[in-house]
Amino acid sequence: MEHRANLEIIAPSKEEAIRKGLQELGLSEEQVHIEVLDEGSGGLFGLGGRQARVRLTVTGGERQETAAAAPSRRQPAHSDLPVDTENLLAITQATVEELLHHMDVRAQVESSLGEPEEDEPEAPVMVNITGGDLSILIGRQAETLQALQLITRLIVSKEVGHSAHIVIDVENYRKRREDSLRQLAQRMAQQAISSGRRQNLEPMSPAERRIIHIALRDNPEVTTESTGEEPRRKVVIVPKN
Repeated sequence: MEHRANLEIIAPSKEEAIRKGLQELGLSEEQVHIEVLDEGSGGLFGLGGRQARVRLTVTGGERQETAAAAPSRRQPAHSDLPVDTENLLAITQATVEELLHHMDVRAQVESSLGEPEEDEPEAPVMVNITGGDLSILIGRQAETLQALQLITRLIVSKEVGHSAHIVIDVENYRKRREDSLRQLAQRMAQQAISSGRRQNLEPMSPAERRIIHIALRDNPEVTTESTGEEPRRKVVIVPKN
């Protein structure tokens, strides 16, 4: 049987999926067979609906287009990832791209599979957004970034039929912030040890407080605790002696 290279693409619309597939393959429409696996459907304000899904098979001949009754899954070309994981990455990236389009933000979006944390059974989908001045996507105390991440999780979870663990970053903002918080934790821990007094940190989100707790959990000279009510809840570093 003749082997023909094929590629499955997920995008907000059938036309965009076909365009992306042709661009990735570097071919014209006459050189592929286009199979529409799912026409997709729009959601509220254009968000939250199903993504369109098409399969492009290299033929070298004239273009043909057929519609399938239901989506079909297969191992995408040039990938060692399981089909479900590859689809999750594609759906997540397409969802973020659509959200940015509705926000009138021009940027590049890349999705990849991250490393699972010790208390998380599944590896997260890591999304990095790059471009020009994207401070609008971060917002005060990363509130906009957190909202974008939450909306993406809700849409993708509905699309794939199960909870999706997604982490969105903008120009590596989260990594820079995590590094800064770890440095802060060590510096304030040293102050607590030197002074023998509790050190109160600024109010932080649950995710940021977790970074502080983890950074100091193996320190034999201090303990950490969270006090206060959201959104003013904060970490207190307590010397043991």
